[in-house]
Amino acid sequence: MVRTQVYLTPEEQAALQALSRRTGRSLSELIREAIDAMLTQSAEPERRSRMQQARGLWSDRDDLPDFDALRGESDRAPDAA
Repeated sequence: MVRTQVYLTPEEQAALQALSRRTGRSLSELIREAIDAMLTQSAEPERRSRMQQARGLWSDRDDLPDFDALRGESDRAPDAA
């Protein structure tokens, strides 16, 4: 882990300390969890945008296999021996 200094308002510090006492978790753990949640939340719209841009990317290709037929092959029961 990398050590980082963070400045909090007195209200933020008091609220975090109270949450730390209630949950038994360290201030650092609570701050890391909050940062992870923020990063995950901010990454979701970007991921969704990339997926929408890729939609139909291969729709004009005629050299791809028939995916419905391939799926049907995997859905069939194996031959009984």
